[in-house]
Amino acid sequence: MWIGWIEFDILLGDVQSLKEKRAFVRPLLAEVKRRFDVSVAEVGDHEQYRRTQVGAGLVAADRAHLVAVLTAVERFVAARPEIELLSARQRELHSED
Repeated sequence: MWIGWIEFDILLGDVQSLKEKRAFVRPLLAEVKRRFDVSVAEVGDHEQYRRTQVGAGLVAADRAHLVAVLTAVERFVAARPEIELLSARQRELHSED
């Protein structure tokens, strides 16, 4: 069994309040979850209105599938024109590690 996750450090565009931030982040999380069938959450920078950290994770039977899904999630997030992806960190672990 393979377990993998990816974390994104994101700079949001024209956001002036935490309410505007939530209005942007919630649909992003819902779309990532719907499109890729992964667990996803805002995992950091909760009090900063122009920054957020988002994490996505999944469990897969083989490493190739795991890497393919996480790479697709990264491409999807990076392609969003209203954000600037500052960094992405990805990790995979086998259950016997």
